[in-house]
Amino acid sequence: MTVISKSSPLLKLQAVKKYYPIKGGILKKVQAHVKAVENIDLEVFQGESLGIVGESGCGKSTLGRTILGLEEITEGKIYYKDSEIQQLNERKRKQFKREMQMVFQDPYASLNPRQRIGHALEEVLLIHTKLSKQARKKRVLSLLEEVGLKKEYYSRFPHEFSGGQRQRIGIARAIALNPSLVICDEAVSALDVSVQAQVLKLLKNLQEKHQLTYVFISHDLGVVRYFCNRVLVMYLGNTMELASSQQLYENPLHPYTKALLSSIPRPRVGNKSERIQLTGEIPNPANPPSGCPFHTRCLLATELCIAQKPNWREIEDSHFIACHHIK
Repeated sequence: MTVISKSSPLLKLQAVKKYYPIKGGILKKVQAHVKAVENIDLEVFQGESLGIVGESGCGKSTLGRTILGLEEITEGKIYYKDSEIQQLNERKRKQFKREMQMVFQDPYASLNPRQRIGHALEEVLLIHTKLSKQARKKRVLSLLEEVGLKKEYYSRFPHEFSGGQRQRIGIARAIALNPSLVICDEAVSALDVSVQAQVLKLLKNLQEKHQLTYVFISHDLGVVRYFCNRVLVMYLGNTMELASSQQLYENPLHPYTKALLSSIPRPRVGNKSERIQLTGEIPNPANPPSGCPFHTRCLLATELCIAQKPNWREIEDSHFIACHHIK
């Protein structure tokens, strides 16, 4: 079983923001900003699987990309093993890139269709290691076996694989440099249910074998419950609730979390839990509402919610929430 170390966080985010400028007019001046990620404070511990959930457009994928440096943050600080990533020099940034990797939603889009799989995996080793050509090939063959693929697949092209096999190749590429942290961005959402189960089991096995830490971004709440130790709920770029998987699913506190969880299909005989129907549309992130970002759709909203944004606070051990109504 994977050991989770909470002595000090592997990854720490402090007041992280990511805004995208909206330009207009003849001179293309910045007229507004899309606030994709808004003031995120978060800690990720060694060996855990942290799930990030929320509706489409809530900023969860953008958050994952900013952690990896694929998107430059607008404000805030990101620490990895107590080092501020933005302050690292070029040499240390290259080492950082070895430590953190990503598994994308569409593995086919992230693979060169004209490049054989073996060469695609070797390319990672060529850039980041000093292994000989023979050693690189040996490492790639070992990776293919580790993710459940045959060695003969080394010379095949991406189009010759199924979706599940291509995702296994994406996972092999992610672990090729022995990283500590892997961000899975909707890594199983495009796969059939049976294939999802196989890939999730593979990720679990790799986590135990290599002591990996996962940030698991998904809209599938059922998958997150099975796979993750803790879950962060996001809405309109903001954090709404953070708790252990058991706490969140058995006793959700935030009105938005309750609405999300009520949408999970539950085949039960007899009494069924009533689904909470959210009214209205998600506000425009370029013009977010005042106060609590969820107040325009919340059944509990009051004048306080409209006027003042709730603080992100710990209400009990490792259970955080941003809501005026939860004491």
